[in-house]
Amino acid sequence: MSKDFIPAAKPIIGDAERDAVDAVLRSGMLAQGAEVAEFEREFSDVLLDGRPVIAVNSGTAGLHLGLLAAGVGPGDEVIVPSFTFAATANAVALTGATPVFADIELAHYCLDPDHVASLVTERTAGIMPVHLYGHPANMPALRALAKRQGLAVFEDAAQAHGARLDGQPVGTFGSFGVFSLYPTKNMTSGEGGMVSTADVDVERQLRLLRNQGMRRQYENEVVGFNARMTDLHAAIGRVQLTRLAEWTRQRQANARYFDAALDGVGIPAVADGAEHVYHQYTITVPEDRDGFVDALRDEHQIGAGVYYPTPNHELPSFARTADLPNTARAAATVLSLPVHPALDDEDRERIVTAVNTLAKAGA
Repeated sequence: MSKDFIPAAKPIIGDAERDAVDAVLRSGMLAQGAEVAEFEREFSDVLLDGRPVIAVNSGTAGLHLGLLAAGVGPGDEVIVPSFTFAATANAVALTGATPVFADIELAHYCLDPDHVASLVTERTAGIMPVHLYGHPANMPALRALAKRQGLAVFEDAAQAHGARLDGQPVGTFGSFGVFSLYPTKNMTSGEGGMVSTADVDVERQLRLLRNQGMRRQYENEVVGFNARMTDLHAAIGRVQLTRLAEWTRQRQANARYFDAALDGVGIPAVADGAEHVYHQYTITVPEDRDGFVDALRDEHQIGAGVYYPTPNHELPSFARTADLPNTARAAATVLSLPVHPALDDEDRERIVTAVNTLAKAGA
């Protein structure tokens, strides 16, 4: 049996991506141009049922500019999960608004609508669910709550390219939705982000904000940023997009294999009507999670990630007091196994054997 290390994530870059980048280099048009416009159109058609898309230089920039375009700013509060990557709360704070940290439900690690409801105040401007690990958040309940309270919904879909709930794609439920194109995501452009919105005013403001506040050169309408995507990145993304469906099917097949074969650990649940795209395959280990991760690496040469060991509200950058028991439990017990489409049959067998052996032995 091979003992080559199995990484937790593995970007897949081939000759098609290299050829696409070379074509852009030969064209001489490197900054935001025709490639970016085509990438926006294709991403919209393939993943968002035609909802308009604005390309930016990172998922974090997409969240930040989306919130600004939606009018969020000083004095506002936005309810976010604490159990997520810090970019979610960072984007809120960068607008001058206050992130308010809510608990998650433990089945899918997404915002708990009941706890969100308890946090709404007169300052609450919106709710930002995260479709964590590639599983859709409970959008019907969150949208119903938002409608009752007169709040906006903003979607952090950074990990959920192609995920759907009752047939509707994530990124189309809220005022805007944001996808990350970082190298470890289900598809990449090297770096970048996509913001989807059906609100023409938000769309126009986003296009201004990403490009120094102008749609036409030297006609700056607002104070903006340089958050443009380059044609080099768009060229990579366009190629990756053509393979995303195939890669998603492979992730889902890998997940089914693990579901059937793993023993002694908690496996991911999938809600009725949800299509999980398995950016991460996240299991729970009730005792000594960190020892389990170390043993996978050191004894079995298998990489595993912990997403996320420190909840946002406990980070030095926020340091808030919050009673979030489900968040605390998840942070102490989750780990994510390799599920990427580069796994072969031998890799999957090794992962299952290793996990089951460690679970039986108590790591």
